[in-house]
Amino acid sequence: VGDRNIGDMRESEIVQYRRRQIGFVFQNFGLLPYLTVEENVEIPLRLVKTPGKERKARVAEVLELVSLNHRAKHRTYELSGGEQQRVAISRALVNRPSILLADEPTGQLDSNTGATIIRLLHEIADRFGVTVLVASHDPNMVPFADTIIELKDGQIINIKDQSDMTPTSETSKTDIEMPESSPIG
Repeated sequence: VGDRNIGDMRESEIVQYRRRQIGFVFQNFGLLPYLTVEENVEIPLRLVKTPGKERKARVAEVLELVSLNHRAKHRTYELSGGEQQRVAISRALVNRPSILLADEPTGQLDSNTGATIIRLLHEIADRFGVTVLVASHDPNMVPFADTIIELKDGQIINIKDQSDMTPTSETSKTDIEMPESSPIG
């Protein structure tokens, strides 16, 4: 991955690499309901022993990115599904990973909130140079992908580069309407 051969790494090195270089966004959010938003987001920073002052600054930074800084002291069970997914994305980004893996990030959301999450993931890739790898059944993801890898029964059946695709009557980036309260416009 990148310039590192994971096959040559010891298990302890792989764990550290995963903690620092890969962010995970789970379909079911994976948040701890008894913790606040900021406590959930800072978990990856605690795992790599980031000093308290830096932890606080990074948590504030990613919550601002997803427009949830005003909810930092709330427990996650007090949030909507879209807000919980944005907390999960914040947690995945807080260590400034080079890769973000997202499993069905819109799967538990309504279409408007799903569109917000799709655009947010696209902005993260564009703005921060993070490689975003999404596993999804959501056809609204397609226009935002650079490469689409189709799987069937666990096997790759097709790989399409977005530049090779011709526009169709299917959804395009502009077809996805954003709600007024979208954190990224």
